[in-house]
Amino acid sequence: MKDTLKPDKITDYFKIEWCALLFTSLSGLIYNLGLMVVTIYEGKLAQSLFDIYEGSKAFKDMIVVAGVYLFIIIIVQTARYIKRFYVRRFANNTNRRMKQVLYRSLVHKSKKELEQESVGSVITKAISDVDDCVEGMRKFTTEVFDTGVAVLGYIGMMFYYDWKIALLCLIFPPMSYVIAEKMKVLVQRMGAKYKESAARLSSTTLDRMANSMTYRVYGCEKARNEAYEDSLLDYEKAAVRSQILGNALQPIYHVISMVSVLFILVLGGKNVTEHIWDIGIFTAYISCFGKLSVRASKSAKLFNAVHKAQVSWKRIYPLMKNVQREAESSCDTGEILIVEKLGMESVFKGLSFEAKPGQIIGITGPVASGKTVLGKVFLQEEPYLGRIIYGGKDFSSQGNVSYLGHSLELFSDTIENNILLGDEGDAWEYLRAVELDKEVAAMPEQLHTKIGTGGRLLSGGQKQRLALARALAHPRGILILDDPFSALDKDTEWKVYQNLRAYTQNSIVFLISHRLYVFPELDQVIWMENGVAEAADHGKWMEKSALYRELYKVQNQEVRNHE
Repeated sequence: MKDTLKPDKITDYFKIEWCALLFTSLSGLIYNLGLMVVTIYEGKLAQSLFDIYEGSKAFKDMIVVAGVYLFIIIIVQTARYIKRFYVRRFANNTNRRMKQVLYRSLVHKSKKELEQESVGSVITKAISDVDDCVEGMRKFTTEVFDTGVAVLGYIGMMFYYDWKIALLCLIFPPMSYVIAEKMKVLVQRMGAKYKESAARLSSTTLDRMANSMTYRVYGCEKARNEAYEDSLLDYEKAAVRSQILGNALQPIYHVISMVSVLFILVLGGKNVTEHIWDIGIFTAYISCFGKLSVRASKSAKLFNAVHKAQVSWKRIYPLMKNVQREAESSCDTGEILIVEKLGMESVFKGLSFEAKPGQIIGITGPVASGKTVLGKVFLQEEPYLGRIIYGGKDFSSQGNVSYLGHSLELFSDTIENNILLGDEGDAWEYLRAVELDKEVAAMPEQLHTKIGTGGRLLSGGQKQRLALARALAHPRGILILDDPFSALDKDTEWKVYQNLRAYTQNSIVFLISHRLYVFPELDQVIWMENGVAEAADHGKWMEKSALYRELYKVQNQEVRNHE
């Protein structure tokens, strides 16, 4: 995508596709001007047939007219094909660009921002709203020629043949425009309700899929099925109301536009009987008006499509922003981290320390002391007091932090792809680092084993280690591990910890855990208790904090008892 694109400006999507629109314009002009010539020759064919009937012309004369008519039809249909091809290319490219912008915008949002909106609404915006918006742009582009140019041409022809009848005929077609414009507010309102209903249905469907077992176990299936049926019924009603306004009004627009044909039948017939017109002109005039009324009714439908697109554009507009690409973000390693008087209101305060590359720092404390929240501060997901300086600059998490939380984000893909994420490398190296290589080697497809949605085909410990292998394969300056060893036995935990040391010589690792087995080996320990966080080494905390000392002794005793 070109860097000059401003994704929140509709006109920029037209500008960037100028080449496709140029071909659309040229072919559109040829197509619509050709249709007017076709109308003239339809009249000539009718006149030739009448002349043959009267005996003033021979059949061969009609063959010549028919040959020219067929040649013009071929040119018109060729131009129509070219126009449709390029207008579709414009629409496809615009759809792709919009979805790329929206996708990058969603990816760069914080988890808290994403959680404020339902998944169903996000999916609807990412797919349906973009599709509807682009469809409105496509129809607008098409109708500029199929309606704008054509209508002007047909009106010109009608005035050329008889301006008085033309004025009378133009009374009713504009009424369809006026009615469509009056329906604007209602169309937009129904379109917005339809989008909201679609978003709710998507959310309900995802909920049914994700929690189906829970509903079944606790006997809630009947109630949830009824709730789902309510969502379906609401969606059906909203869709019907929206589609009625978009499609069912089209015949009404057409009927209104066609009322004026009565003037042609009466006054045009009079012109024929008075020999002002011949049969060819009368036929061409009716054909011309018929096509004009069709275009007029379609333009009314275009208004509805544009109004629908406006609803979709308003929904996605906040997300249509240029954001920095992942590849352009900083991934600095080997820098010093300085934390000065770090705190969060009502959670903790007073944390100051300095960390160097290669250090592993433990974070622990009683339940609900703020351990996980401290880890998320480095993701810039939580507001904080104090300063964080990394590499001599105020800290920004963009590309500098790798985070493994309680909810492991694994893809429904192969083990190899979950580790390398499409990069080149040896996935086995990282599997060995997390003590998962032997288990993967025992799987039928080994690295190419697909793990299912969220890694559902793996055990809890395997998920943790696979996510850690991915973090090691893509080193960042700061690695935050939130309880990464909770599903591992003591021996595996110790081996993974030693390998972690070797693989993170250029990174600073924060190990959030309530298991203190490896804490004596850590460079620093951040103890959080009673709203205060402080950094020291394991030995100092054994002397200073009775609760820390008690937790460590109890856990060590439990380990010895299990041995």
